[in-house]
Amino acid sequence: MNRVAIFARVSTNVQDYDRQVNELTALAENRDWTVEATFTEKVSGAKKNTERTELRNMVAYAESHRIDKVLVTELSRLGRDTLQVLEVIELLNSKGISLFIQNYGIETLTAEGKVNPMSQFLITILAEVARMERKTIKERMDSGYSNYRANGGKVGRKQGYKKSEDAMKEQYAEELRLLRKGYSLRDICKLTGTSVNTIRKCKAMA
Repeated sequence: MNRVAIFARVSTNVQDYDRQVNELTALAENRDWTVEATFTEKVSGAKKNTERTELRNMVAYAESHRIDKVLVTELSRLGRDTLQVLEVIELLNSKGISLFIQNYGIETLTAEGKVNPMSQFLITILAEVARMERKTIKERMDSGYSNYRANGGKVGRKQGYKKSEDAMKEQYAEELRLLRKGYSLRDICKLTGTSVNTIRKCKAMA
């Protein structure tokens, strides 16, 4: 019998996660899965994973208690930031814990613990969405800079300015994490939207 954990999230204090918990509990009962724990949080999905206590507690519990699956009603319950969601999926997969996504009716791992091809397709799409989101943000910033310059404003670093290594490590913490995990410069560029030259600088500090 599969041992599962439920994870539910809402964005604001006025919202309630009871519906998510009830749906996932009923789902588990229908499939003869044993619910070992339920984790709920009221926090913006745009926050980084490191800032979300219950999410981190869920991952730690799932690993230490040999949970087979984590259940969510939809992927957005893991977060709104695509890259952060991908991180959670990758982390769970690496620990042999499958993520069951109710509204898609799929899970990330097969019964044999292999990556589910359908979920891999979904993850690939998410990675592309993340790249497009970063590109859109960059285009908006570039447009804002252009308008600012057109009105006589000056942008860019002051002459002689050089960002400290500590500041670089803080700003590019995600890029450094991916480098340490063995991702290629090109793949990190696609996932984060950071230029290859900047990632090379990060690699020198990794």
